[in-house]
Parts: sequence; structure tokens; C-alpha cells
Amino acid sequence: MPQGQKILDKSKVAIQPARTITKVGVIGAGQMGSGIAHVCAAAGYAVALHDLKKELYEKGVETIAGNMSRQIAKGTLTEADKEKALGRITFAEKLEDFGDCDIVIEAATEDEDLKHKIFAAVCPHLKPTAMLASNTSSISITRLAAASDRPEDFIGMHFMNPVPRMELVELIRGIATEDETFATAKTFVESLGKTTAVSEDFPAFIVNRLLLPMINEAVYTLYEGVGTVEMIDKAMKLGAHHPMGPLELADFIGLDTCLSIMQVLYEGLSDSKYRPCPLLVKYVEAGWLGRKTRRGFYDYRGEKPVPTR
Repeated sequence: MPQGQKILDKSKVAIQPARTITKVGVIGAGQMGSGIAHVCAAAGYAVALHDLKKELYEKGVETIAGNMSRQIAKGTLTEADKEKALGRITFAEKLEDFGDCDIVIEAATEDEDLKHKIFAAVCPHLKPTAMLASNTSSISITRLAAASDRPEDFIGMHFMNPVPRMELVELIRGIATEDETFATAKTFVESLGKTTAVSEDFPAFIVNRLLLPMINEAVYTLYEGVGTVEMIDKAMKLGAHHPMGPLELADFIGLDTCLSIMQVLYEGLSDSKYRPCPLLVKYVEAGWLGRKTRRGFYDYRGEKPVPTR
């Protein structure tokens, strides 16, 4: 190497976004998908929102409208802005309707086989310059990207729940993700008013690598009789100043999602410390998935939640 010549460290080079995003596609109108559509529309992007049935799309839009009304009540949104944002959201009945989208964000259930099928189905309908992102909270971005026809333009974009309120989005590059794709994704996420944290492509990334083992340990604490549901949550809220107890939080996330993430950690890292608690498995097998089924570690069918153990 000639004297004085320096090796260029690409990680220190500011890569400019390679493309402009004006229209966003979102696959899945559930809790996460509707939240992503909400923040994108509020930020001025046109949004095509897809789900298997129009009634699921309509339910998602109803949720968005309700959340925006709460923002109006808090003074963070005006009625005029709400109407404009809702007007930017349209129903993508078929995957072909994503043809003019600049980025498509998948927000389906945390099931790797399902996500592979979605990417295989949607790719033929996308324009060559369109980016793909997954809102997965735990699954390998490299593996998901390999199920698409554009691994270089694929990135993990993990929004936190509830999307309109939470400030963070984890960005995860797959092994093939190009610098320009990453830069475009980062600029896009920041335009939504979010802050990014960059994670390597390891099981569960950063947030859930730390959060879900804590929740799983709380379930073990319940399973072993160390404390009741009420005492465990009270201990962490008042003793560690957590806004929600771990079992209350598990119900909010969905016990099926918690179990899926723990299984990804356990299988991906081959470490017994990530073994899902048998009681968590039992609750999921019973269909007690938390708030969305009105029973989990708490029973939500009455006027106020009541512990189930």
C-alpha cells in the first residue's frame, strides 16, 4: 500500500438515500399494520393497506381513526390533519395494487413460513425499484430476504407497539442489504418522527432479545409459585418503575407472539436459558392469548382485568 494511503471504512461513510419514497404499501391491517399505516399517512405518505378481507381493512382504519381522535384530544393532531391522513389510506384489495408503491412493509403474524409465502407472492407485482421491509420482531432478515427477488433492497423495520406512541424503530440489515437501501430506510423512518436503533441480524434483535426473556422469567416465577400475577406485576411496577408489569405487558403483546419470539431465541441460539416456560405454552394452547382474546394472565371480560392465577 502506498505511504499515506488510508483504508476506507464504509461504516463511517454517509451514504445518501438512493430513492425517494412517496407511496407506502402495508401488508396486514392488524394491530401493527394499522399502526404503521397510521404514522405513514400522518407523515404525508400515500398508503395502500392490504388484508385478506375488506372488513379487516375497515376494522384497521376504524382503529386508526380512533387513535387519531385520541391524538386530537391530547392536542397533538388537528381534525383537519386527521381527515387528510385518513384520505391518504386506500384499500389494496389485491397484491397487484402495490405496483406503484416505493416501499412495501410486511406486518403479518410472526410466522416465518407465512412471511416467505407473502414475499414470494408480492414480488412479481412490485416495480423494480421498490424496497421490501419486514416488521418482524425476531426472525432472520437474511432468511426472509432470500424468499424475495430483491435481497439487496430488503430490510428489517421493526416498529414498536403501539406504533403511534412509541418512538423507536429497529433497523436490521440482512447480509445482502445494500448501503443505499439502509440509508433510504433510515431517512424514511426518521421522516415519520421516529428514532432508529440499528441491530445486527441475530434472533430477536435488541429490544426483544432483552424484553422477552424477562417476560418469560416472569412466567416462570408464576409457574414456580414464587408470586401471583398481581404480586409479580406490582413488584416490577413499583420496585423497578416499569410502566406495565411483565405479565400485563405479555397480555398486551399477545402470548402467542411472546411464545413465537421465545421459540426463535431458543432455536436460534441453542441456549437453554431461552426455553419457553411450559405455563406460557399452556396458555397459548388454551387460546388464552391476552387482550385480543380477552383472557390471558388477566381476564378482561368484566369491568376491570382480574388475574387468572
